[in-house]
Amino acid sequence: MAVVVGVDGAGRTHRLRALAPPGAVWVTPDRPAVPDTAPAVVVDDPHRLDDATLRAVSDVARRAVPVLLGRRPTLDRPVLAELDELAAGDGVVQLAPLDAAAVATLTGRADLHAPSAGWPAIAVLVAGGGLLPRVQRRLAASPAGVADVARTLALGLDLADDVLATATGQPPDALAAALRALRDLGFLMPDAERLVPAVAAALLDDLAPAERRRVHARVATALAESGADPVAAATQLRAARIRGGADVFRAAGDRLRFTDPAAAIGWYADAVDAGADPALVAPGRAEAAALAGLPVDPAPPTGPDAAHRLALVAGAVAAHDGRPARAADVLAATAPPGPLLAVPPLVALGRLGEARAIATDRSYAETVNNGPFLLLAEAVLAAGGEPAAAVPLLIEAAEAAERTPPAVVPPDTPHAWGAVVAVAAGDVATAEHLLGRALDRGVGGPVGAQRHRLLLAWVRLRAGRYDTAVTELRRLGTGLPGREVLLAAALRAGLARRSGDIAKLREAWTSVEPVLARQAVDLSQAEQVEELAVAATRLRRPQRIAPVLAALDATVAGLGHPPAWTVTVAWIRLQLAVAADDPTAVKAAADAIAAAAPAQGRQRAQAAAAAAWARSASGTVDLDDVVAAVDGLAAAELPWEASRLAGHAAIRTTDPAAARRLLEAARELSGVEQERAGETNAAGLSEREVEVARLVLDGRTHKEIGAQLYISPKTVEHHVARIRVKVGATDRAEFVAALKSLLNS
Repeated sequence: MAVVVGVDGAGRTHRLRALAPPGAVWVTPDRPAVPDTAPAVVVDDPHRLDDATLRAVSDVARRAVPVLLGRRPTLDRPVLAELDELAAGDGVVQLAPLDAAAVATLTGRADLHAPSAGWPAIAVLVAGGGLLPRVQRRLAASPAGVADVARTLALGLDLADDVLATATGQPPDALAAALRALRDLGFLMPDAERLVPAVAAALLDDLAPAERRRVHARVATALAESGADPVAAATQLRAARIRGGADVFRAAGDRLRFTDPAAAIGWYADAVDAGADPALVAPGRAEAAALAGLPVDPAPPTGPDAAHRLALVAGAVAAHDGRPARAADVLAATAPPGPLLAVPPLVALGRLGEARAIATDRSYAETVNNGPFLLLAEAVLAAGGEPAAAVPLLIEAAEAAERTPPAVVPPDTPHAWGAVVAVAAGDVATAEHLLGRALDRGVGGPVGAQRHRLLLAWVRLRAGRYDTAVTELRRLGTGLPGREVLLAAALRAGLARRSGDIAKLREAWTSVEPVLARQAVDLSQAEQVEELAVAATRLRRPQRIAPVLAALDATVAGLGHPPAWTVTVAWIRLQLAVAADDPTAVKAAADAIAAAAPAQGRQRAQAAAAAAWARSASGTVDLDDVVAAVDGLAAAELPWEASRLAGHAAIRTTDPAAARRLLEAARELSGVEQERAGETNAAGLSEREVEVARLVLDGRTHKEIGAQLYISPKTVEHHVARIRVKVGATDRAEFVAALKSLLNS
């Protein structure tokens, strides 16, 4: 006849009754007698019959008596396999789970298909409330270990075989047998080694609290010992609400503390809740909190490694908080890589001798893991002399940090340093490139992202592109670290200064006054100080900025008065003198800039502009001289300063034609007609840039465009360069195509 194959509860007996011919004799565990003669024999539950009974049935089958066999999927004995072959003459009927409609018809309920996985017996028992006794009886009658495997599977974890075996105390062969037993019992899902949901729920409800804790502890231990990915393991433990996996949770936090610090903090909290020693968790949690920009809880170190890690965090947090001297001192006193991390703040504070001694110590260069830190130290040391020469080194340091992310909390990133130094060198494009890479790759964690976004806004503000600055200020939350409080205030002051909004200028100054009271600024913040210094002068509070300028003077002196940084600080005094309308102070600042004899592009442009400003302040305005200086500042990505110089000279010249030309240059370089409120048209082009773009499309030369718009050819060149960047063109063909698409749409 045939063989009916199905797990327990799949309806084997029901199908056998439907297929059995009239007069068939049933052989079951309750009626094991095998007749000598019969029209047919039906064998149900053969796994519960002894070998002698099964052989007797096989003998009957050989005498051409039809045999209908209903069995589990597993053929666990040779004698059963022999009978199966004899009975399968008319084929095999494979029982499958019922569909949702059939379960609803069987039970009268439409919600039992998923919990029962479609197994008829389970669906009926769930509907009638008798599932647990059946599960208990079947597991009690099963081989040793099957019940432990079932209780562990009830947690709903996706455990590898080796972890499941360890957690249940089973050797691998026994685990396979246990899983086959559970499948035969009808307790597993049809297509996976997971318990049927209703069976899992019944088992979990049946576990006493102490027994459940024992199962949890075994799973946690097995996961910890398996070498499995700790985040995946911890996720499974959390999903199952297992609270015994302290080591697994801590390992997950350690894995994520530098890549996803917010998630790591959560895992560390779970570890403590699960019984981990808070002191052991403290270093990792401190690292994650520092990267996330959250307060770092002080914790006593539990050993040399913990003390070292906590000291590195303390140094980094001091840097984030705008305390560079404390950061340098703490980091320099720690084991490597602490001293190398101290080099940037040491250079920024003018402590050149200390920085050079660390950076030239060969013991650091010989340690492989110090490579990215050493590159940054050497790059910043070079930047303390000449920014332009240091830009390639900082790009290299940034790339090294991306290839091998450091396993420490950085006081600052090579990308941030690279942007600051690139701007000082007049290379805004490189600054934007480095900051964009940092944001794309998540360098420095959330606190780093916040810094990189603000620096990007700052770079674009200085370059005359105000939209980013406005956007970043709108999205700022509360609780900024001190360094970023100063940066955000400088952004607000810069925008207020450019729009002439005294109320917002006062608001920006109020937010930063407590930070400046520390007198803890460093050279990397010099241009930010410029915006705040002008705000202080405009608000008649110059005495509050004097100590900060003195600190910057001391820093420049400590570096040996390098021309670039000497000009940067003297330029602040020039802007203050212009804001105060003090011709004597303007000349003094211009003389200081000239005495520095800068050799590089941006500082040379500032020196020429300072000289033109001094002559203008004294009443002598040479149009060609001023226009050349204005063009130089615009080319050096200082359009606002260029517009102020043009405006300053315009109101002091006695030549009406020269005044008109200078005022026009001041207006178009200020960039406020459309961008002062953060509003731009398509592609971000200002009104003046649209005018220039239309003339470029008409085929006009820079000289012809300048003559028509009453601006110099150099200023036209500056506009064209900015338009090219905004439309993303890499060559002239792309540039022309982009302009046609933009202006003709």
